[in-house]
Amino acid sequence: MNAAKYVDLSHTIAHGMNTYQGIPAPVIRDFLSREDSKQNYEEGTEFHIGIIEIASNTGTSIDVPFHRYADGADLSEINLGTLTGLEGILIEIPVSKTNAIDETYFKGLNVEGKAVLIYTGWDIYWQTEQYYQGHPYLTDIAAKWLAEKKVKLVGIDTFNIDDTRTRIRPVQSTLLLAGIPIVEHLCNLSLLPVNGFRFYCVPPKIKGLGSFPVRAFAEIYH
Repeated sequence: MNAAKYVDLSHTIAHGMNTYQGIPAPVIRDFLSREDSKQNYEEGTEFHIGIIEIASNTGTSIDVPFHRYADGADLSEINLGTLTGLEGILIEIPVSKTNAIDETYFKGLNVEGKAVLIYTGWDIYWQTEQYYQGHPYLTDIAAKWLAEKKVKLVGIDTFNIDDTRTRIRPVQSTLLLAGIPIVEHLCNLSLLPVNGFRFYCVPPKIKGLGSFPVRAFAEIYH
């Protein structure tokens, strides 16, 4: 039996980096440094405890229903079966072709119960001003089609699955109302096959939050 191959689909979170305009950058600092720990412990047993202050949608992150709806499931209430070992399908949409990703890109595909990952290549602009300008997004009709087909999860390699030029977010609203989590800021989708992989993206089990960074990855088994 061939060993599974794992592909990391997450951006690294670092002190001071910006991943969404207007949202504070993460602050990563010492609570107890290795040097300070030497004052209380025997030589050779020094250790480090850190503190991170972070906005809940920093970097590669997941949105669950509570993000949009006050009575929706939060991070502590999401079933692990919705986030782990999902049969995946990759939808490749070259950014040069279109920014508005409509339902025609999905029709004819078997997406029910799958993690639908949308590969546009936009992650090449990560940590540049271009990343936030003119990014690809799903249309409202595409979101409704995916919800009707009962997909398990939708991911994209841009900073928002909606068109951010407007003040409405129909795609997030439609998918989260249907209980379909959304993962944004994915990367390395070019390394995945169209199918033959499983998708994982588990956030901490936090009460009262609807978004949080995840370590998203794929397990390629074909």
